[in-house]
Amino acid sequence: MLSVLRNRAYALLFSAQVIALVGTGLLTIALGLLSFDIAGGDAGVILGVAMTVKMIAYVTVGPLIAALTARLPRKPLLITADLLRASVAMSLPFVTQAWQIYVLIFILQSASATFTPAFQAVIPSILPKEGQYTRALSLSRLAYDLESLVSPALAALLLTLVSYHQLFVGTVIGFLGSASLVLAVRFPRIEAPPAAPFLARLTEGVRVFGSRPELRALMGLNLVVAAPTAMVIVNTVVLAQGHLGRPPSDTAVLLGAYGCGSMLVALGMPKLLDARPDRGVMMMGALAAPALLVASAALIAWGSGSLAWPALLVVWFLTGAATSTVATPSSRILRRNSTEQNRPAVFAAQFSLSHACYLVAYPLAGALGATVGLPVIALVLAALAVVGATAAARAWRPDGRVCRLDQTAQATRH
Repeated sequence: MLSVLRNRAYALLFSAQVIALVGTGLLTIALGLLSFDIAGGDAGVILGVAMTVKMIAYVTVGPLIAALTARLPRKPLLITADLLRASVAMSLPFVTQAWQIYVLIFILQSASATFTPAFQAVIPSILPKEGQYTRALSLSRLAYDLESLVSPALAALLLTLVSYHQLFVGTVIGFLGSASLVLAVRFPRIEAPPAAPFLARLTEGVRVFGSRPELRALMGLNLVVAAPTAMVIVNTVVLAQGHLGRPPSDTAVLLGAYGCGSMLVALGMPKLLDARPDRGVMMMGALAAPALLVASAALIAWGSGSLAWPALLVVWFLTGAATSTVATPSSRILRRNSTEQNRPAVFAAQFSLSHACYLVAYPLAGALGATVGLPVIALVLAALAVVGATAAARAWRPDGRVCRLDQTAQATRH
């Protein structure tokens, strides 16, 4: 997997991604502490609204920026987004009211909604061979999972030495470091798409999704990933501490089990995709995800003995593996069903559509879960995942029929 880092351009971009991820992780922890300073026991309300603002920015801003910047070079766009994120992070320590947090988070996440799809869309041009690109996807997934473990540990270490306000400085350093590494990359020459009306550019990514069977299937698979992820992110602390009465540290252990399952799959994904087609691998995860949600519902409803904790660890580990099995190869589908000219729009559409699924799943897992109970909400989320898996299976036929790029264009790139 690490052989892909021999490509200097990709190595620099991957390093930029890792540094920015760590900075974002520090920001998340610092934001929670800042919210507590402002609102005390109502900090959860501020964080809940901030997360909603984040998702709204992700869903709405990505396609809009992709349309506005369709003919602009990628490199200055990425650097500008990083500098904007650094500026917002620099402002957060001076916040004194909740509304200021919401405004700054919307700006910061709008910059992230600009950076992430544009960043993802340029990687296939840097790594045109599918084997290399698959290894880059696995490495990227591994980076996301490791960040969820490393950032809290790093924040805990820093907080023994400095106040939480200094964590924002770490975030600024992360974004500035990312911008510097992007600046050092020699980007491949990518022809700008032909001029088109703004509305056509705005809807291009969604129109491509609607016209390609694999991409229509991916819309359903996004729902499959969102359902168990929402259960884990929103309710792990409730399960560990409220339901099982475990110490606070076990919340991190349970989240770590989920992350380890995801990382294990990411490590094995390149060899797995060398041996099996994308559809078989992704549908395997799509079938496992709702089954694991049903298992978690049964475990929560009836499991309170000595075996409940290790059983929950196993279920969370397998859930991480299932979601990674679906999510890790997804960018291969985007790459295969796009051209260099429309790829930013297609990746922006995926960014928006996938987060729209989270915008549905997170409130279900949180507000509804508190009303009807965790076993019921696990079953509701399982049903949501079944809907997504069924839609994906219907759109993506098992006979290998896919919507491919023009063969001449493929031959030119390879």
